[in-house]
Amino acid sequence: MTNLTLYELEGCPYCAKVKTKLADLELEYDSVMVPRSHSERTEVEAVSGQTGVPVLVDEERGIEGMPESDEIVEYLEETYGNAS
Repeated sequence: MTNLTLYELEGCPYCAKVKTKLADLELEYDSVMVPRSHSERTEVEAVSGQTGVPVLVDEERGIEGMPESDEIVEYLEETYGNAS
């Protein structure tokens, strides 16, 4: 069971950036595909307060809906990256 959930949209370059970082760090996560129409993205809006994707949820660390791919990638690196 994973504590990470990624809300994403197929073909979204920002989502792909986050998925690449998740793969680089070998992190398991649940993927939730959101509808293409912003008006139908009620689940991601309930989690993050907005309808854009990607949005990351990290239940174990109390992250309830982090938007913005750059911030997510930075968070993943700082939280799960190798401390050299």
